[in-house]
Amino acid sequence: MASFNLTQFRTKNPIPNLALNPSRTGLTRPTRLGFRVVASGKPQAEPDLSVTVNGLNMPNPFVIGSGPPGTNYTVMKRAFDEGWGAVIAKTVSLDAAKVINVTPRYARLRADSNGSAKGQIIGWENIELISDRPLETMLKEFKQLKEEYPDRILIASIMEEYNKAAWEELIDRVEQTGVDAFEINFSCPHGMPERRMGAAVGQDCALLEEVCGWINAKATIPVWAKMTPNITDISQPARVALKSGCEGIAAINTIMSVMGIDLKTLRPEPCVEGYSTPGGYSSKAVHPIALGKVLSIAKMMKAEFNDGDYSLSGIGGVEAGGDAAEFILLGANTVQVCTGVMMHGYGLVKKLCAELQDFMKLHNFSSIEDFRGASLPYFTTHMDLVRRQREAIEQRKAVKKGLQSDKDWTGDGFVKETESMVSN
Repeated sequence: MASFNLTQFRTKNPIPNLALNPSRTGLTRPTRLGFRVVASGKPQAEPDLSVTVNGLNMPNPFVIGSGPPGTNYTVMKRAFDEGWGAVIAKTVSLDAAKVINVTPRYARLRADSNGSAKGQIIGWENIELISDRPLETMLKEFKQLKEEYPDRILIASIMEEYNKAAWEELIDRVEQTGVDAFEINFSCPHGMPERRMGAAVGQDCALLEEVCGWINAKATIPVWAKMTPNITDISQPARVALKSGCEGIAAINTIMSVMGIDLKTLRPEPCVEGYSTPGGYSSKAVHPIALGKVLSIAKMMKAEFNDGDYSLSGIGGVEAGGDAAEFILLGANTVQVCTGVMMHGYGLVKKLCAELQDFMKLHNFSSIEDFRGASLPYFTTHMDLVRRQREAIEQRKAVKKGLQSDKDWTGDGFVKETESMVSN
């Protein structure tokens, strides 16, 4: 197991400390090309999964996403014990009495036809609201967790109405528990948009800028803005959040959806007393959409912001180490998992870590930073793809034609050069 330093910063803009991110030079895995591999008695070090994000050190990039897996002390403690890099608690607000959940509140989409009970689960919809537990209860549990796990990262997800005083009170009370950072829920697609909460803020850049200003003027710990995918260009609100003082972006929250209709009863799912409401879509089927949204944000951040000062947390359909690797290759510092935990349990993190390390070994990566953002340069415009393909075709044609002039003949390649111009 790679060693890591779990010291945490408590300021919004921590001073870089090189001691927190020791050089991995001595552990860099040399390329195998051109070398004969000889076994030695000293085992090679495992790839280092630890990450430092906004001054917070995590043993691995896997974070419990805000939702049921972080809904109370018991489950969050379980997440820490299983080895998750960080935990984001279920979203809290000042007045939990306004939050009334229904059940059933989930519906699943399977790979087989409508109504199948056996096919692989590829989609998951929820109509669940934020935490319905009293804020005081959640605050006590935050404090207890930080006392028992002082070196682990606990992030509070918060959401409030369009009210500056309410936001300031919520931030102050939550910070007093010792949490390490905030994730601001600007993205819940259902529930209470009429109160200008969740996605109602994330879809309105002017409103978002104002609320981010309130939050960042009050908070003294890092702030991540969680973005909604239910918008045309997700990079626009992400840009506003960063310019308004947020240290990080998390994307994506769930996609507004209708899971389906029961073809026997003609009622929608999830069905509550014969009725339903649109909800948030997650799980494997949203992964490609999430990658596209994260790509858009990552390109904007790389072009307009200092990559080292800001962070990006990728969310959407992560059930395997390869899913996480894709987010990191697009520039994500951390990867959040919520629905995956609901389907596979908290022990999933061990599989994720092992599979991500296998991927890193395959490419001789010794740390997450070795490959973070490595795939970004390979995305371009359609017109550039046309140009590149046209040039490649012309080059292939030139090769097939053989030598262009007598001056191109060489002694060493004479036979091959002759063959290149033979027609049969």
